[in-house]
Amino acid sequence: MISFSSLSLREELTRAVAELGFETPTPIQQKVIPPLLSQPADIIGLAQTGTGKTAAFGLPLLHHMDVTRKDVQALVLSPTRELCMQTQEEFKKYGKHLKGFKTTAVYGGVPIGGQIRELKYNPQVVVATPGRLIDLLERKALSLENVQFVVLDEADEMLNMGFREDIDFILKNTVAREFTWLFSATMNNEVRGIAKRFMKEWKEYSVAGANATNENIDHQYYVTQKHQRFETLQRLLDFTPGIYGIIFTRTKQDCQEIAEKLMKQGYHVSPLHGDMDQKMRSKVMERFKNRSLQAIVATDVAARGIDVNDITHVINYELPDDPEVYTHRSGRTARAGKSGICMSIVSPKEISTIRQIERLVKQRFNRSDIPDGAEVVRKRLFYYLEQIETAKPQKNFAEVYL
Repeated sequence: MISFSSLSLREELTRAVAELGFETPTPIQQKVIPPLLSQPADIIGLAQTGTGKTAAFGLPLLHHMDVTRKDVQALVLSPTRELCMQTQEEFKKYGKHLKGFKTTAVYGGVPIGGQIRELKYNPQVVVATPGRLIDLLERKALSLENVQFVVLDEADEMLNMGFREDIDFILKNTVAREFTWLFSATMNNEVRGIAKRFMKEWKEYSVAGANATNENIDHQYYVTQKHQRFETLQRLLDFTPGIYGIIFTRTKQDCQEIAEKLMKQGYHVSPLHGDMDQKMRSKVMERFKNRSLQAIVATDVAARGIDVNDITHVINYELPDDPEVYTHRSGRTARAGKSGICMSIVSPKEISTIRQIERLVKQRFNRSDIPDGAEVVRKRLFYYLEQIETAKPQKNFAEVYL
């Protein structure tokens, strides 16, 4: 098995990776990094969210950067603000020992002036959402004329969000582009169309089946009537007192309404959707990462920016319209070798959809009974007893009582 230290990365990158505690590359990293270091080419990487894609393209990208130059050499396109910010943060960690290396993230939802000022510091790598990038190009605040590397991250999601024309425009404006690296969870006709139009003979790298799900996930579904969906959600939250999870809804309106109802009932949750401004979304993510929230209620698009490894539960308040989206949702839990639970609240009519998803992910789902009041009380009692038993006294704990 290869290790990061055995890859022919620049010494500065190898050192940063070691400091981050990375030892063994993930499957997509093992397949993609060596060829991109030794002989860059156009590639398509098929891998789900949470498989280490950012390092798979980020490390080779930084390896090939000429940090003595003061122009944009690489462009990474991301579907959402959160993913854009997250990718830039990762790049900063990888490039911390690269003297002269600069990276900037540009995305909508915040004033453009600050981003224009940042671009004047001449970053070698720009991470961008398509809409804001085009805005900057039209203002002549950014030039792509020397860009050699373009990465399309989560290409399928960008196309789902209606960015096809924007991607076409951007790629046509990278006249010096030598390499295009496209990463996607799925390979549909639209993704293939982008590849055919803008890539030369590409190599394809895939990890697991395109729709394979993590075997460490316990898939459960609970059958209830539509009008009792919210009460079922409450019961499931009460039955999992140690939950650290994401509750998925189909629409922004549902997301907001369900979060507000849960908050009124005393649950530590918050909504996360595209109608919230960037400052609020960042605040929610900060509270979630420091465990001030037990769960986030999110839409699929907003959740793309959540990169947290310890999520214990994913709850589908409603099943997604597209069964393939289920794999994106469930893949939020059971990362880094841990186990996780994906619960779905379904109406009797939706059981056929569960069967369809089972065939897609090649796993059997467990039909579970909605816990009754006595089961909830018993579960919570045992949970808190265990918390008391395993708790360690805080320093100076007894001084208050002496």
